[in-house]
Amino acid sequence: MKYLFLICCLFVLFNGKGQNNFIDNDLETYINKGLKDWQVPGLALVIVKDGKVVISKGFGVKNIETKTPVDANTAFFIASNSKLFTGMALANLENEGKIKLTDKITKHFPWFKLYDKKSTEMVTILDMLTHRIGTKTFQGDFTFWNSTLTSKQIIEKMQYLKPGTDFRTAYGYCNSCFLTAGQVVEKVTGTSWSNYVSQKMLQPIQMNNSYASSNGIQNKLKNIATPYTTSYTNTLQTVPYDMWDNIAPAASIVSNVNDLSKWLQFQLDSGKINGKQVIPWQVLQYTRDVQIVLNSRKSSVYPIHFRGYGLGLFSADYNGKQIYWHTGGAAGMVSNVCFVPEENLGIAILTNNDNQSFFELLRYQILDSYLNVPFTNRSEAALPSFNAEMENQVNAIESWKNQASKFAAKNKTFELNKYVGTYDNKLYGKIEISNMQNEGLQIKFLGHQNLIATLHPMENNEWLLQYNNIEYGVFKTNFIFDKSKKVKSVMIHANEFVEYDAYEFNKVN
Repeated sequence: MKYLFLICCLFVLFNGKGQNNFIDNDLETYINKGLKDWQVPGLALVIVKDGKVVISKGFGVKNIETKTPVDANTAFFIASNSKLFTGMALANLENEGKIKLTDKITKHFPWFKLYDKKSTEMVTILDMLTHRIGTKTFQGDFTFWNSTLTSKQIIEKMQYLKPGTDFRTAYGYCNSCFLTAGQVVEKVTGTSWSNYVSQKMLQPIQMNNSYASSNGIQNKLKNIATPYTTSYTNTLQTVPYDMWDNIAPAASIVSNVNDLSKWLQFQLDSGKINGKQVIPWQVLQYTRDVQIVLNSRKSSVYPIHFRGYGLGLFSADYNGKQIYWHTGGAAGMVSNVCFVPEENLGIAILTNNDNQSFFELLRYQILDSYLNVPFTNRSEAALPSFNAEMENQVNAIESWKNQASKFAAKNKTFELNKYVGTYDNKLYGKIEISNMQNEGLQIKFLGHQNLIATLHPMENNEWLLQYNNIEYGVFKTNFIFDKSKKVKSVMIHANEFVEYDAYEFNKVN
């Protein structure tokens, strides 16, 4: 579901090596070294060019314990690469005359509300598909991601997302927006988003081993990658599979590179598979038309001058060619899908470590090769900065743990009970904080089935916050007191992969 990975702006130097033979001679060596350097257990890659599959192959392993290799049929969560399917579904419904993308959301859901009345009255399906309702990137995702909320409850909670910018003035990546847009599919067709996407796209395109519903998929498929992260530890840690069917139109498709080769060929052949028109060409084009400009400055790293967003699809120039792509970030898995119609080129990369940039650097390396960009080893250029960042993160966490241990040793009678109670956040709902036999505090997140965290005191009203799921992170945080020195609230942070801003939970008893 989730994914906006930011690659550091590195000034890379041309090293003089030609790249004419990179795909044929150097690609597999580059990938195998990249997997080791970036601690990526497994990767699947497909490249299609001029109507043919150049490579469709797995590298590394899907599970570090069993060491079972990744192959071209290994399933991965493609997360936000699901968004283009949603954009295409709605563009297709417009082409059939069943909706207009300029329809107000309240036309289909009269009960729908955003934070302010004016935006509620104006917001359209197109606004939802282009992330321009004024919210911040990932806003609300801590509440929505893997939660026990129904789809309708998530949409209802959007009224509590206080905008960071004015309506339609800026881009803020919004997963609940895509859920809302996707629910329109069900409203006008009488079938669920999952069924519509399966019947109109996955099946006709012959993506026979792809699924538009992901809850519990690991129990149904034998050939599926295990999700890992190196966040906060710099060692590979298994993380739970995401449970995303309540926000399915934003993120829930599971696929493999053999199936994605057909998706890429479909995109590159004007909506056809084996000469048969599956989706009208004008529908594909509408998903690609830029609806909001994200950046119009030349990149210092890549041969890119502008970036924009269509309907679940990014667009940019790349060394004079127009490229389209999207990335996807699920717990323990990140991916990208990219195509260049002018070159009849398509690329898809699936991986099972979410804390790395190699999946994107490899895509750019392949684009460099096909689009005649002078060679520079993008992985080697980016790696030192990433490693330094990880070292700083691990050292900081170790320091916090030491501080918490020292504080506990010096303050054996520290009063924990005054922090115990129920806390509430208007968007999220309630959490419960309890005393762990005087060894710290435990937080139970009532909006999630199995999410808990611990709090251990340090000096200066700082606390060490650690989740039972490392995906959510390790942080320093604090309680806030009122004028009478009673506990008023607590600040709860999560991994930026989940949501950038902290939540304030107010004590209610």
